[in-house]
Amino acid sequence: MQIQLKVNGEPRSLDVDPRTTLLDALRNHLDLTGSKKGCDHGQCGACTIILNGRRINSCLSLAVMHEGDEITTVEGIGQPGALSPLQDAFVRHDGYQCGFCTPGQICSATAMLDEVKAGWPSNVSEDLEGTQSLTNDEISERMSGNLCRCAAYANIVDAIAEVGGKE
Repeated sequence: MQIQLKVNGEPRSLDVDPRTTLLDALRNHLDLTGSKKGCDHGQCGACTIILNGRRINSCLSLAVMHEGDEITTVEGIGQPGALSPLQDAFVRHDGYQCGFCTPGQICSATAMLDEVKAGWPSNVSEDLEGTQSLTNDEISERMSGNLCRCAAYANIVDAIAEVGGKE
């Protein structure tokens, strides 16, 4: 099937088998290998991308379901030499460890900070309406879908808090 996507700001055309996951389409058809295939069951978050402004596990979605959608992968957030503030904070706080989960963590955290800015509550938010505070509990809850096998969570939370506090 022929599909059109907008990936990292660029229109892209793909010819994919209807059974192709969005993750495999990005990695195997567009050579965007930043998003990782971890558990392949949506449990680890290594495949997290931003789809139309919301974070999703790309291993759980078929590419053909996203005709015309706008996708941001970690490659669209920043590049070596031009890191996003969040990527820079991950480096400075040593929040990347082995780096396998880092692209998913960066995509998830990028969208999560937008969710906080928009006032979306989480399961630990004390106030369901209005401004959300970016506490360590909020960050941990909102990032709970992204697992780090190296256990760099404290450093990841510090990096996100620094960037979230600056916004």
